[in-house]
Amino acid sequence: MAMTATTAVSAPGTGAATTGAPPVVRFEKVNKSYGSVRAVTDLDLALYPGETVALLGPNGAGKSSSLDLLLGLRHPDSGRVEVFGTTPRRAIVRGRVGAMLQSGSLMEEVTVRELVGLACDLHPKGHPVDEVLERAGLAGIASRKVNKLSGGQEQRVRFAFATAGASDLIVLDEPTTGMDVASRQTFWGAMREQAKQGRAILFATHYLEEADAVADRVIVLHRGRVLADGSSAEIKAMAGARRISFELDGPIDRAALGALPALTGVEISGRTVRIRSTDADATVHAVYGLGLYPRGLEVTGLGLEQAFLAITDAATADEESAR
Repeated sequence: MAMTATTAVSAPGTGAATTGAPPVVRFEKVNKSYGSVRAVTDLDLALYPGETVALLGPNGAGKSSSLDLLLGLRHPDSGRVEVFGTTPRRAIVRGRVGAMLQSGSLMEEVTVRELVGLACDLHPKGHPVDEVLERAGLAGIASRKVNKLSGGQEQRVRFAFATAGASDLIVLDEPTTGMDVASRQTFWGAMREQAKQGRAILFATHYLEEADAVADRVIVLHRGRVLADGSSAEIKAMAGARRISFELDGPIDRAALGALPALTGVEISGRTVRIRSTDADATVHAVYGLGLYPRGLEVTGLGLEQAFLAITDAATADEESAR
């Protein structure tokens, strides 16, 4: 399936484009390599106030490198990264950026309250510690030593760090890893409140169902480039395929089903057939043309996860065929 990658940047769902609000973050022709490995290639990207943006990509796509560049933890080999019109480090020193990262261990032998209180005290625009603990779901374990926390509780402490002050941009790297379902719901409820207050939220995640449910905008990275940028619905439409499922009685001719027109994938499990097609009408018509009588026929659009896989697989195939 051939697709055209896009690096067009918009601000869907935020009103930023119509109000003329300046970008919170801007990447301009940014490149970053580690030895012979190119992590980021000519990356152009802009984020705007009040939008919640999901950063997706397979392993090695450049997500972590892009976040490191945004936070001033790495410097680009070429190109420019601006945060609130200045360098990332200056923006962070001014308290305009809060971050929740996977890397780095938490200070041990101190209580949750002591550690979160330190973050609030150090932030130029720090919030009251009790407010931060409550928001992060930590009030009930505030007196517990940090080294006695579960993985999900540690994630909530990192979330408290990211929201310890009135930052205008919150950057989250795999924020809900290790959290249970209730904690995830609480976390994203808090993030929605942050966005309503005009803060920009950027999060990298492998949980595509969260990106689908939460993000105003989805950016798909592939080998250091922006492959797709738009709303979740636009990303799904970009994949161009639909799902067809039905059940068959009698013997199943796998070869005949595999030769159906417009097919991008077929899976047969027992009596159930699941198909991905770029032209559902043609495929269904051909099914009946084989003399088959499908039961429980359903035609639906791809979910974000299936669309993500279709887009990235197609990009990989196009690159390999061009070699």
